[in-house]
Amino acid sequence: MRRVVVTGMAGITSLGSDWATIAGHFASQRSGIRRMVEWDRFEEMNTRLAGPVDDFKVPAHWTRKQLRSMGRVSRLAVAAAERALADAGLLDDPSIRDGRMGVACGSSTGSTDEIKAFGNMLLNSVADGLNANSYVRMMPHTTAANISIFFGLTGRLIPTSSACTSGSQGIGYAYEAIKYGRLPMMLAGGAEELCPTEAMVFDALYATSLMNDTPHLSPRPYDCRRDGLVIGEGGGMLVLEELEHARARGARIHAEIVGFGSNADGQHTTRPEQTTMRRAMELALEDAGLAPAAIGYVNGHGTATEQGDIAETLATSSLFGTHMPISSQKSFLGHTLGACGALESWFSIEMMNSDRYVHTLNLDEVDPRCGELDYLRGEFRTMNHQFVMNNNFAFGGVNTSLIFRRWP
Repeated sequence: MRRVVVTGMAGITSLGSDWATIAGHFASQRSGIRRMVEWDRFEEMNTRLAGPVDDFKVPAHWTRKQLRSMGRVSRLAVAAAERALADAGLLDDPSIRDGRMGVACGSSTGSTDEIKAFGNMLLNSVADGLNANSYVRMMPHTTAANISIFFGLTGRLIPTSSACTSGSQGIGYAYEAIKYGRLPMMLAGGAEELCPTEAMVFDALYATSLMNDTPHLSPRPYDCRRDGLVIGEGGGMLVLEELEHARARGARIHAEIVGFGSNADGQHTTRPEQTTMRRAMELALEDAGLAPAAIGYVNGHGTATEQGDIAETLATSSLFGTHMPISSQKSFLGHTLGACGALESWFSIEMMNSDRYVHTLNLDEVDPRCGELDYLRGEFRTMNHQFVMNNNFAFGGVNTSLIFRRWP
C-alpha cells in the first residue's frame, strides 16, 4: 500500500480563486450569492438565487484550438487544474506526460449550451449551433477528457459524473489508484457551470430557496429558518501524489489522504438515508485505521435542504457524538454540485493547516430536528486537529467521505 499526499490545490469560486481571498470573504461574512435577474424570464421557476463566478476569464495563453472542445464547465476544470499543477510545481514537468499522471474528475452534466443545441435539433429538425466539437463539450466526461488532452496526460482517466459527489469521488478514486500502485500521480476534482436548468431540478422538488430579495441571507444550512438550497458554480482540483515520489522531487506537501469511503443508499433517488450516510463515514475511518475520536472536524455537506440537513447531521452525531465541530461552506458559495467535493476538500486542508475553521453563514438557530453537534457559528474558530473529514452526498443515493491528515 502506498501513502498518498496532496501536493497541489486550486479552485475557482464566486468569492475568488485563491485561499487568502476566499478566507478573507469568509471572515468578513461576505456571501457569493446574488439575485439572478437573468432568470426572470423563467416564469415557472420560483428561485432567483445563485452563486455565479462573474469574473472568470479564459487565460490569455490558451489557444483557439484548445478552447474548441471546452464548454464553460471544462474551462473551469482546466483552469483549476492548471493552477493546481502550478501549485505542485509540476506544470512544466515532462514527467506528467509520460503516463505517470492520470485524471479523475467529473461534473453533474456537460455544458448545457450544447445540450440545448441537440435538443433544438430534435424539436425543430435543424442543426443550428452544432459542430464537430458539440458532443465533446456536452458529454458527461468532458471535464476529465479535456484536462487529459489539454495537459497531454496519458495515465488512466476516471470520469466521476455523480452529481454532488463528482469532486469527492474523483479525489477518492484517484487516491485509490495511487494507493494500490497503479500510477504515482493524479489530478482529481470536479467542476460545474451555472445553468438555470440545474436550479429548476431542485425547484421542481420544492427544495430551492425563495429568499430572492435577500440573497445574503440564504442558503441557511442546518438553520430552523432555512427554505432550501442555492445553486453555485466553480471548479476545484487537487494534485495527488505517492509519498515517496513527492519526496524524491522535493515537493511541498499540503496534507495526506488517509481514508476514503463510498457507498450507495439503495433506497431512493432523492431522499437521503441516515444509515448509509453513517456507513460511508465508517468505511473512511476503517480505510484510515482510525477511531471516530481521532477526527477533529467534519466538513458537512450542508445543502440547506430539510431532509438532507437532518439525515446528514443525525448520521454524523450518531457516529461522532455531540461534541463534533461541523460547518458548511455552501452557506457562502451555494451548492456547486460537481465542484463541491473538491472545493470543500481544498478548504478542509487549508483550515486544518491554518488552525482556523470557517463557520456556517446564516446559521442563527439550529433546527432542533438536526443531530446534536458542535455547529460552528458567527465567526472563525481556532482549533488544532490532526485529522479532518469531508462528506458529500448526491442524488441517486451516492455517499462519500474523505479523511485528510495534517502534514507532517
